[in-house]
Amino acid sequence: MKYYFIFNKPYRVLCQFSPVEGKFTLSDFLTLPKDVYPVGRLDFDSEGLVLLTNDGLLHHRLIDPRFEHSRTYLVQVERIPDEEDLQKLEDGITIEGKKTKKANVRLLVNEPEIWERNPSIRFRKSVPTSWLEMELFEGRNRQIRKMTAKVGHPTLRLIRTKIEFLEVFELRPGEYRELESYEIDKLKKLCGIR
Repeated sequence: MKYYFIFNKPYRVLCQFSPVEGKFTLSDFLTLPKDVYPVGRLDFDSEGLVLLTNDGLLHHRLIDPRFEHSRTYLVQVERIPDEEDLQKLEDGITIEGKKTKKANVRLLVNEPEIWERNPSIRFRKSVPTSWLEMELFEGRNRQIRKMTAKVGHPTLRLIRTKIEFLEVFELRPGEYRELESYEIDKLKKLCGIR
């Protein structure tokens, strides 16, 4: 039987089930069938949407960069990026010798309505912060953090809000739910699976 879940991963939780001394993992929040695993990963210090399944073909289609599936993030950065910085992020940044794929990036006018993080980010009166919405079509290791640092705006907080059309906002940190059948069908169709 195939299973499909979404989970709102809290800050400072490892995106794995196997235990690590002194750290929270997915097994501290989820009790799922043994063959269900996360589709891709979110870093220990990132938050937000994680899709979990035992559907191997769907898993492959979603993580293989050739299929260019959409992942959307809210990114709090130091200072306020100008148009040139935003354009660089959109066009692609060279990280470890390889340019990132084109992305959709926009500077948010207002701070997004999201849950509080515990502990909260460091606050410095002398350095303003801003929020970006970034839609990527690949998932390289610590990609957003490396991209924003390269243009001089280090990431302070990173939340994955969407994978394709699936959104995290209905779930509080640490909550999960099973996907509805229409969501599974839509996701498979987007991945070219009949």
